[in-house]
Amino acid sequence: MKIPKIGIIGGGRFGLTLAEALSANGADVTLLDRDWNVVQSLAESPVRAVQGDATSPGVLRDAGFDTCDIAVVAIGSSLEASTLATILCKDLKIPRVVSKASSTVHGRVLSRIGADNVVYPDRDRAYRLADSILHRRTIELFEIADGYSVAEVSLPPGLSGKTLIEGNVRQAFGVTVLAIRRETDDKSRPRETIVATGHETLRASDRLVVFGSDAALSALSD
Repeated sequence: MKIPKIGIIGGGRFGLTLAEALSANGADVTLLDRDWNVVQSLAESPVRAVQGDATSPGVLRDAGFDTCDIAVVAIGSSLEASTLATILCKDLKIPRVVSKASSTVHGRVLSRIGADNVVYPDRDRAYRLADSILHRRTIELFEIADGYSVAEVSLPPGLSGKTLIEGNVRQAFGVTVLAIRRETDDKSRPRETIVATGHETLRASDRLVVFGSDAALSALSD
């Protein structure tokens, strides 16, 4: 099976989370950002981080985007930069270009200039949360690519008192655990987020933030 090569433009919260999740699941990921601090933050990560301006065709080529199977334009702060980066990715003949939109108007612009997919992370998350509340779903999905999502799920049966390693979670459920959401002693306060290392002992009330195929996530919610 060919390892997908994915280029991500923009190292904000969405871009970084996406890069780490895709890399954790075996993708060959390159992240491009102007900020050297963002690049340095990935020094110990399998994600290849490159500093540069995505509105420059030469920078994109030098970063290897011309050989990517998928490009994700995750710039949310500048409509101009997002639009130009999307155009340049299309010019590079990247098979699929996914662009993040910060508004409906922004999304229309991205669609008209050729983005294959336009995503609205904040809006879509709000819709899914509303659906989760109204229908009491135990799983809240955040789609990041066709067939793959990040979700927050209840702890699967049989894992309480075990570590992620002892529970063999990746092999047993086909997902990668990104973080643990744990209740605090003060129930009025939000859950604390614990970055998953594999050695944290799980509690029955924990919720897991996981990445995986929609089929695997659906099985977890049954």
